[in-house]
Amino acid sequence: MRGAARIASAAEAVAAIPAGATVAVGGFVGAGHPEALTAAIERQFLAHGTPRDLTLVYAAGQGDRGERGLNHLAHRGLVKRVIGGHWNLAPKLGRLALANEIEAYNFPQGVICGLFREIAARRPGVITQVGLHTFVDPEHDGGRLNARTTEPLVERLLLDGTPWLRYRSFPVHVGLIRATCADRRGNLAMAREAIIGEVLPIAQAAKNHGGIVIAQVERIVERIEDPKQVRVPGMLVDFVVVADPAEHPQTFGAAFNADYVTAAGAPAVAESLAFSERTIIGRRACAEIRRGDIVNLGIGLPETVAAVAAEQGRLEEFTLTVESGPIGGRPASGLDFGCSRFPEAIIDQPSQFDFYDGGGLDVAILGAVEVGSDGSVNVSTFAGRFAGVGGFVNIAQSAKRVVFCCTFRAGELAVTHADGRLRIDREGRHAKFVARPQLVCFHGPSAIARGQQVLYVTERAVFELTARGLALREVAPGIDPARDILPQMEFAPIVEDVRRMAAECFSGH
Repeated sequence: MRGAARIASAAEAVAAIPAGATVAVGGFVGAGHPEALTAAIERQFLAHGTPRDLTLVYAAGQGDRGERGLNHLAHRGLVKRVIGGHWNLAPKLGRLALANEIEAYNFPQGVICGLFREIAARRPGVITQVGLHTFVDPEHDGGRLNARTTEPLVERLLLDGTPWLRYRSFPVHVGLIRATCADRRGNLAMAREAIIGEVLPIAQAAKNHGGIVIAQVERIVERIEDPKQVRVPGMLVDFVVVADPAEHPQTFGAAFNADYVTAAGAPAVAESLAFSERTIIGRRACAEIRRGDIVNLGIGLPETVAAVAAEQGRLEEFTLTVESGPIGGRPASGLDFGCSRFPEAIIDQPSQFDFYDGGGLDVAILGAVEVGSDGSVNVSTFAGRFAGVGGFVNIAQSAKRVVFCCTFRAGELAVTHADGRLRIDREGRHAKFVARPQLVCFHGPSAIARGQQVLYVTERAVFELTARGLALREVAPGIDPARDILPQMEFAPIVEDVRRMAAECFSGH
């Protein structure tokens, strides 16, 4: 390889990371994460106490809720500050933040993706309205997660009489990325990667601030013949690490699944979905998708909508997209979330968010932890944990129509159906429709001002956001609002024009 770029072991490469560096890491859930590199950093720190006092920056959550991914970096002294989009997949980092042992910020995933590009170009930051009136707005918490975190990294601006947020740029010193192969000149291609992510802006950001770029790959090839396949040019790469296959799975859920990198293929035969509260919600939410729509499905319960669409033979009627970059096909779930089976295209993550932020989504189907009387939604804080917002803020704020999906109450809810009627066998312990959410991740009044259409779909009722607050619009057959809905809420919704939920939502075995 020319210049300073060289093939190195993971240990040799991470030894070059200086104390106090700002380290940007690519990846999305279990895809695209440089596992060999973060594991090597952990081994280096535990053995030698270096590197120390790192600032970790990442856009999407990367981990398996256990030991892999960014969990490797969750050691006191190893990191001093974390700026992340989603925390739930790296609970070890989350525990450090909740214990006030590190500085911790949560910014929208799409903002951080864009911030890498702004840092690379040495511009002053991302100027956007994403996050206004939520907890990342400096008029509230400014995205700061604990008392230790004091530096303001986001500020309000007034441009032409309109409020905007500026997420400030800062130098990146180290970029950790991965690809499928590198050629002898250090060029990187991603033929077997399920996502592209933000590998190029991370590499450009580090290089333009005098830093280093370490790339993890499966193999070295003599030359990448098609220059259009090069996602990161070798002039940006300092170290190439050939990873052991065990530390370079396509995702944390699959060693390799050809469906994720193949456009043409026969989808699996869809099976009839078993009856459950998730199936009810998925079917009702799917009914909101129109022919020709461009759609985003959130993680968790909204993933059920893809299964419903397959069951109903509707996948060809609209385009499902994932914020990580896949367009078309059927989004995967669990530790493969972020991938799609038989996608039509895979673009880089920052470009996907550009399209989302500009209003490209016709409908977004997202989860909800708590819903307030004004339609505001919390998706981040629950049960003593801080999950983080990921791409939720970008997506919920920009889609033309939003459908929030959640069970009506949480905690051991059990439902059955008979004779076309829904029955609550065991009520959930915790209210989800609350007087005031713990954290505002989606601001209902702002949605009304933007003219968004917003629904809240549960297994027993559907609500609509209006200028007067939440209105009860549909009730499941067999459900008595006076018994099963109104007393189970912490506020009184508007009750008018109430219809019965469609019978097909309750079929199954």
